[in-house]
Amino acid sequence: MHHEELAPLQRPRYGSIVDDERLSAEEMDERRRQNIAYEYLCHLEEAKRWMEVCLEEELPATTELEEGLRNGVYLAKLAKFFAPNVVSDKKIYDVEQARYKRSGLHFRHTDNTVQWLRAMESIGLPKIFYPETTDVYDRKNIPRMIYCIHALSLYLFKLGLAPQIQDLLGKVDFTEEEISNMRKELEKYGIQMPSFSKIGGILASELSVDEAALHAAVIAINEAIEKGIAEQTIVTLRNPNAMLLNVDEELAQDYQNELFEAKRRKESNARLKVNGAISEEERDVYEELLTQAEIQGNINKINRIIAIGQINEAIDQGNPEKTLETLLLPTAKLQDVKPVNARHYQDVLYHAKAQKRKESQDESALLWLDEIQKGINDGNNNIKEAAILAVGTSVINKSLEKGDSQPILMILQSKFGLRVIPECAENYFRNLSEAKNMKAREDSNESPWIKLVMKNMYDYYYNVETEEGTCDAPEGVVPKTSWLTGEEIQSIVGQVTADYNREQLWLANENLIVQLQARARGFLVRKNYQERKAYLQSQEPSAIKIQAFWKGYKQRKSYIDRLKVLQGNVAAIVKIQSWVKMWLAKRSYRKRLQYFKDHNDDIVKIQAFLRANKAREDYRTLIGAENPPLTVLRKFAYLLDQSDLDFQEELEVTRLREEVVTKIRSNQQLEKDLNLMDIKIGLLVKNRITLQDVVLHSKKLNKKSKSQLEEMVMVDKQGIKGLSKERRRKLEAYQHLFYLLQTNPTYLAKLIFQMPQNKSTKFMDTVIFTLYNYASNQREEYLLLKLFKTALGEEINSKVDQIQDIVTGNPTVIKMVVSFNRGARGQNTLRQLLAPVVKEIMEDKSLIINTSPVDVYKSWVNQLEMQTGEASKLPYDVTTEQALTHTEVVNKLESSIQSLRAVTDKVLTTIFSSLNMMPYGMRYIAKVLKSSLHEKFPDATEDELLKIVGNLLYYRYMNPAIVAPDGFDIIDITAGGQIHPDQRRNLGCVAKVLQHAASNKLFEGESEHLSSMNTYLSQTYQKFRIFFQAACDVPEPEEKFNIDEYSDMVTLSKPVIYISIEEIINTHSLLLEHQDAIATEPNDLLNELLEGLGPVPDVESFLGEGAVDPNDPNRASTLNQLAKTEISLSLTSKYELREGEDQDLKSLMIKTKRLIVDVIRTQPGNTLLEILETPATAQQESEHLKLAEKRAILDSKTPEKMKHSQSIFEDGQLPLEQKKRKIQRNLRTLEQAGLVSSATKYQEIINEIAKDIRNQRRYRHHRKAELVKLQQTLNALNSKTTFYEEQINYYNTYIKTCLDNLTRKNSRRSIKVDGKEEVKGSKKLKQTSLKYTAARLHEKGVILEIEDLQTNQFKNVMFDITPGEEVGDFEIKAKFLGVEMEKVQLHFQDLLQMQYEGVAVMKMFDKAKVNVNLLIFLLNKKFYGK
Repeated sequence: MHHEELAPLQRPRYGSIVDDERLSAEEMDERRRQNIAYEYLCHLEEAKRWMEVCLEEELPATTELEEGLRNGVYLAKLAKFFAPNVVSDKKIYDVEQARYKRSGLHFRHTDNTVQWLRAMESIGLPKIFYPETTDVYDRKNIPRMIYCIHALSLYLFKLGLAPQIQDLLGKVDFTEEEISNMRKELEKYGIQMPSFSKIGGILASELSVDEAALHAAVIAINEAIEKGIAEQTIVTLRNPNAMLLNVDEELAQDYQNELFEAKRRKESNARLKVNGAISEEERDVYEELLTQAEIQGNINKINRIIAIGQINEAIDQGNPEKTLETLLLPTAKLQDVKPVNARHYQDVLYHAKAQKRKESQDESALLWLDEIQKGINDGNNNIKEAAILAVGTSVINKSLEKGDSQPILMILQSKFGLRVIPECAENYFRNLSEAKNMKAREDSNESPWIKLVMKNMYDYYYNVETEEGTCDAPEGVVPKTSWLTGEEIQSIVGQVTADYNREQLWLANENLIVQLQARARGFLVRKNYQERKAYLQSQEPSAIKIQAFWKGYKQRKSYIDRLKVLQGNVAAIVKIQSWVKMWLAKRSYRKRLQYFKDHNDDIVKIQAFLRANKAREDYRTLIGAENPPLTVLRKFAYLLDQSDLDFQEELEVTRLREEVVTKIRSNQQLEKDLNLMDIKIGLLVKNRITLQDVVLHSKKLNKKSKSQLEEMVMVDKQGIKGLSKERRRKLEAYQHLFYLLQTNPTYLAKLIFQMPQNKSTKFMDTVIFTLYNYASNQREEYLLLKLFKTALGEEINSKVDQIQDIVTGNPTVIKMVVSFNRGARGQNTLRQLLAPVVKEIMEDKSLIINTSPVDVYKSWVNQLEMQTGEASKLPYDVTTEQALTHTEVVNKLESSIQSLRAVTDKVLTTIFSSLNMMPYGMRYIAKVLKSSLHEKFPDATEDELLKIVGNLLYYRYMNPAIVAPDGFDIIDITAGGQIHPDQRRNLGCVAKVLQHAASNKLFEGESEHLSSMNTYLSQTYQKFRIFFQAACDVPEPEEKFNIDEYSDMVTLSKPVIYISIEEIINTHSLLLEHQDAIATEPNDLLNELLEGLGPVPDVESFLGEGAVDPNDPNRASTLNQLAKTEISLSLTSKYELREGEDQDLKSLMIKTKRLIVDVIRTQPGNTLLEILETPATAQQESEHLKLAEKRAILDSKTPEKMKHSQSIFEDGQLPLEQKKRKIQRNLRTLEQAGLVSSATKYQEIINEIAKDIRNQRRYRHHRKAELVKLQQTLNALNSKTTFYEEQINYYNTYIKTCLDNLTRKNSRRSIKVDGKEEVKGSKKLKQTSLKYTAARLHEKGVILEIEDLQTNQFKNVMFDITPGEEVGDFEIKAKFLGVEMEKVQLHFQDLLQMQYEGVAVMKMFDKAKVNVNLLIFLLNKKFYGK
């Protein structure tokens, strides 16, 4: 159970019945019972803490305290604390509670409770507070026992034997479950709660005095304390009627201060109970006043503190008499102080105080009461032990002098506590006598005193004649030296005992000793043998030397004879050797040659392996070495060339990117139009006259694609992309502006939060995602993530005040991130992640999960009626509690829970195993969210942060797709199809469990019938926690996408976006509107670009002159449609050539690297300096020329968008020697700028070229992967487009059917596809009008009121309702006394839209309030026959 301290004046959770709303009688009664349970829990916590202080050990938790006290062990230990002379450890049954823990309560445990009651009786606690033994053991009235503990604490505080118990009401917090459980326990036993607040008054009334006089005296003391005048307070304290003891007038101010603080604390606690459940009649006067016991306790507290100071002062003075005097002070309440031990008390306490100062390194440290009492007890024990030892020493020595050995054994056992052996009695006596005789001497001056040393540091003197003992050295007395001391006696006796034990040990192990002796003799024999053998072996070298001499002589003689034979045949030997060597060489050669022929394929593989291994080693050096050598770099320089395949892939990527972005925007528009069509068809079902608008909207859907293509062509020819200098300048200005917005996320991040939320959401869904091409490549995904990160940091810092705001609110950036990752780019990932398991759940026809007890009950009743064919006698409408009383419902519910757990495990396994499938952007934003929140809320725990991450990754991203897979394209639904309710309920139950598990929220309250899954939820949360931590472990975008400051400089094609004219105009307007907020510096680049663009242009200026006929009556509608026309912008930076010296150096570095690559590819060398200083050969010049020609041919085939600048092309055509000279000049310039150094042989630029090679390879890999990803995305978008087209066809079929039905059934009007009305026989109907007085319309409820006009004047107002030419248009005229006042055009479609949006009342003529629903009913009835 977790308790938490509340603020001093904060109201407890169930401390009072004060609510803003009015409560019913039942609710007030329920709240009162909850308050009683809460207050009792507080009293339990008070008793627990007080007993823990007294016993110095931890008690069970508050909610388990009642059960823990039933065995009486803690109560008996408490009795030993305040009455040690009555209760000891030996009298406590099962003091370690081993028996209780093993087998529960035993009847003997009641003895402990009896000991506690006797101890309270011994100190005089009134018996009115005592509980019965059965109240504790049988748990009949545990509150009575707690009530007694509170009374005991106050009584002991009054006596100065224990600290005061705390008042914790309103200062501790308990969970609702704990309070409810305690309330049920109290109601179960039907216990009347005792009045804890009246304990002080009852204690006072139990004194055998005049209660009225005592009460008046206590009231007077409280009043004096409140005044704060110490002199008046001491007078009231000394009033005999107050029955207060040990009141010292000199401590008047101390009493005043302590009592004032105690009274303030009690008043503060009482204020917490003002609004409590206790009525004014039940309240006790002593809830705010100090009782007589509390006053006496605080007086004792002050007296004791003063007494402790006096004792410490006396100890420091070193005067035993003064120390004894302070120890005997009645206010100190010290026990067992014996005046005869004064000297020893002084020594022991002084030593204890010195030790405390040494350990605490505090010279001002004092001994407190428990330490002083311990010193007294230790001193008494020391003297007691010394006296016993002295008596024993005296008796032993006297017996030795008398030669009497009989009492020796008994004295050694009883006085010295030694373990002696009777068989050694004579030895003890003999050895002791010998030792004493050695010390004996004739000295008549020897006194009868002997000296002992206690604890190796304190002296004790004992008179053997008078049997008197003292710690003070007798004056002029020399202690006996001829007697044996206690230490000598103990040493001698111990030695005798040890000798005897050793002798017995040898006798008991005689066989083992014999074996040991045998082994020893064997060892000696073996030792002699080894010595003899070693001697013989030591002579071995001499024998070997003799043998070697003889063998050498024989060998030399044989060698000389053989040598003479060979020397006589030298020529023949040489000839034989040559023939043998030749034959061996030929044989070895043929063998080796044949081996190579047999293993030719293997040799080729080995050579290839060695070459590949060398190449791999070189490549590892290139990518891994800090300074790759030039020789390695030269081998891979060809990788920097752009091949035809590179250009083709780049063009294909650009084309696919354009198609993906266009398709995304087209699908979004189709989805919006289809949603609007849903609404209109819904309105059509209610009012068939609105079919006209549905038909018109359907036409727009079918015409949209054709008109968009025509508008695109028109803009390209006549609009902003027309061939004129002014239009080109405007186009480039917008391209520069959007490049700056795209690459600098700060502007857009600030702009988002300058707009209202509804406006910023639309801006994000259109302009922002368009600006980043829906992250269709790595560069744009990198930049979009940078925007998300910047905007999220801005939102957290400016709008998030508490960490839970992220969960309870709807943060703009979080919504934007989830929307993007669930959109076209992330939808495919979400489908791959969840589609298999969702389909499995939906296809399982036998799976029926229903966790609603009421629904299960109703289904069961229906099943019974179907089986029996008779109406069930069970009620149909029941509550959850009533439904759960039926066993069948509980069983079905348990079966559903088991199925739910199994299905949830499948979904969990899918989610946890597919971490790598989750979009990188989602994981990165989760990482940013966690780190940003941790930075702003450093005290937040890891669990709190991970719950926020879980809210993003699961609840916002995955959960909606599980609940509604058809709405997020997780599954394929045909046009007009839908998910079965059982399937949707199954998915909803799974999503609910996962949602609770991800947020670590248990089933409680209304969902308490699912509480059996709480353990499962907790275990699942731990798994989710690990999953969320792993999800946040992703690299930064720079590392993920390999993006750096040179990325835009080395890419083949410029970034292109596809944006509508309307979006360009809106963005321009927003930037100008919020320019001061997003670009605060006057010299900001954005300010310069906006100044160059000038005011916001209109649509016509983008389209070009003549794009729209000025005389066209639908000119405004046409312009609105043309504003949605998309144009492509190739983004470039206006400041690439205007960034000063740094940019020039960067350009120079790039050009120099290209020249160096050209040179090293045709001229080898170990270092760059060596190559530059060595003249090129004619062959190298020729190879370089061929390379330049090949590059020129390739450049001529390169698309215009991907061509390099003219200066780079010209540098590439220079001869080899000129390139080398230009490289030398450039290197000197770069060295002056500090970018390279000749001291390192220009290794810096070599490293940069190696980095370019690595990046080029990565870029190619990323491009191939992007091609695959774009194709997949495009396929998914085409599938979605096909679905939308099927939906359009489905709607068109529905509309056609409606038209046919309307034509057949409506005899008065029909609607043609072109929107015109016609009458049967091609004759127009006469336009009939309706006339109503305002009074009549008021009676029908259509008109509610008319401003400035009384109801009795409504008869003078006439309304004329006339239908217009178009179906659904009406003209309403208002006349007052026959004079036409005002008229208004009313569109029936607008009324239906207001009805759809829930608008009940509208204003007409700005004066009349009209009921929308009744007006629609009137028009339908009168004009359309409905």
